[in-house]
Amino acid sequence: MSVKEDAILNASRDELQGLQLERMRWSLAHAYNNVPFYKKSFDEAGVHPDDLKSLSDLAKFPFTVKQDLRDNYPFDMFAVPREKVARLHASSGTTGKPTVVGYTMKDINTWADVVARSIRAAGGKAGDMVHVAYGYGLFTGGLGAHYGAERCGCTVVPMSGGATDKQVQLIQDFKPSIIMVTPSYMLALADGFERLGIDPASTSLKIGIHGAEPWTAEMRQEIEARFNIDAVDIYGLSEVMGPGVGQEFRSTKDGPTLWEDHFYPEIIDPETGEVLPDGEEGELVFTSLTKEALPIIRYRTRDLTRLLPGSASTMRRMDRIRGRSDDMMIIRGVNVFPTQIEDLICQDPRLAPHYYCEINRTGRMDTLTVVTEVSAGVTGDEDKAAAAVSLQKKIKDLIGVSTKIDLREPGGVPRSEGKARRVVDNRGN
Repeated sequence: MSVKEDAILNASRDELQGLQLERMRWSLAHAYNNVPFYKKSFDEAGVHPDDLKSLSDLAKFPFTVKQDLRDNYPFDMFAVPREKVARLHASSGTTGKPTVVGYTMKDINTWADVVARSIRAAGGKAGDMVHVAYGYGLFTGGLGAHYGAERCGCTVVPMSGGATDKQVQLIQDFKPSIIMVTPSYMLALADGFERLGIDPASTSLKIGIHGAEPWTAEMRQEIEARFNIDAVDIYGLSEVMGPGVGQEFRSTKDGPTLWEDHFYPEIIDPETGEVLPDGEEGELVFTSLTKEALPIIRYRTRDLTRLLPGSASTMRRMDRIRGRSDDMMIIRGVNVFPTQIEDLICQDPRLAPHYYCEINRTGRMDTLTVVTEVSAGVTGDEDKAAAAVSLQKKIKDLIGVSTKIDLREPGGVPRSEGKARRVVDNRGN
């Protein structure tokens, strides 16, 4: 079904839901008829694609989780013959078998379309130069951003991640107006500019499109202040498509608008699986509506957020991700999310926004150490000690857990060239 972009972005909720229902029926049937995993899963749950009479009926269908993709490694989740798959991407597989995702040419075109839509929502237009510093290769970030920027009519600089000094040189020489990169590496780039004696705010960059990891409002403020740009959030994950599942509009900066004509969102209680009403916080779940190679039905993202009414579009928005249910640390019975600690670090000008959390076990007791570093202008030992004590007290007062603070000199926390690793759990070592 071909729908013009301007029409669908401003369609009424009734019109949009009619399109969603039509596409959802197709996607459920496509998955059931062509993927043995889904046929078995639906049959065991006692449901059939024909049971979908309304969008709310989706709640009758079983969830899909990351382990299901690993269990069907490499290609058993595909709904088309392998010969029809035009491209493969995969996770790193550092915690087990990688999750493999595939795309037909139609899928790749759809992906390019939604990323192009995302770039336009961020304020980009044909003719802009886009510096892509997401990683290329099996990670979906680089090529997803690349094809979308080309589809938007932009000039693409396919830099990929790492080589910070080279990044700085190309930004200085080529003068792009848009950068697509993880927020943590954007701050590492700011450090790189300053190390070379260049004010990040003096560059040609006007828009930063940041995603692939949760980031806080305080981190946005720091990026915008240091680079003098508008920093907006792009959302996506490989299993659902890649970057471009949702995008924050530059005009509103009120959370990513989800492209609901291609990806149907739900919020569930992460413990019970019950679907929650819009506005309530829980775990984000997606069903693909148009994917051919890898239809995904009720995929549990583990991202914790809530659905909000549309603003720049009639499509719904998602709130900023509070954390991931699988990143949640339980320290002596207290639930702790890295983003809570990030908030407190970013609020203190004496601290730089580079950190990770290290969990160790001494005897039967878990201990949490927050490893961070001081800002470049903080040099006195008393000032450093005061900053560490202040952070420790705020974490105890506001989050409710006692921590150790490992406060390092500027540059003491390893920089990420892609997704930042925020939790190091040594309890199993």
